[in-house]
Amino acid sequence: MVAFTVNGVRREVSVEADTPLLWVLREHLGLTGTKFGCGIASCGACTVHLDGQAVRSCATPVAMVEGRSVTTIEGLSADGSHPLQKAWIAEQVPQCGYCQSGQIMQAATLLARNKAPTREDIVEHMDGNICRCGTYLKIISAIQRASREG
Repeated sequence: MVAFTVNGVRREVSVEADTPLLWVLREHLGLTGTKFGCGIASCGACTVHLDGQAVRSCATPVAMVEGRSVTTIEGLSADGSHPLQKAWIAEQVPQCGYCQSGQIMQAATLLARNKAPTREDIVEHMDGNICRCGTYLKIISAIQRASREG
């Protein structure tokens, strides 16, 4: 058994210790907002927060989260009122939308530590989160908007 907190709720799962957190979230807990992209921690689609830090859940063994706190896109804001979620809509960021939960979770860690990031700060922090549709300029605009309005 592995026990940890997910989106503020203590959960226990009976899985092998090396099971990727991504699959525990999606298959065992039904939290499907976190996406599988590459399986090697290179694309960012599976980004969640572990004790407030962005991590790639596809490469995080569930044993590493024992006793810790995980936040998924579902836990960022239950009603979609997080400044990043609102900015994503206002800036019309998503095209296919597949990478967006990972993009938002990565951006949230930036804004948590830097309320007014420069464009360069944003580009550096978001490096490694891949958008196959190429909406990078809209992603940057949304993060800038969220920093102003959040």
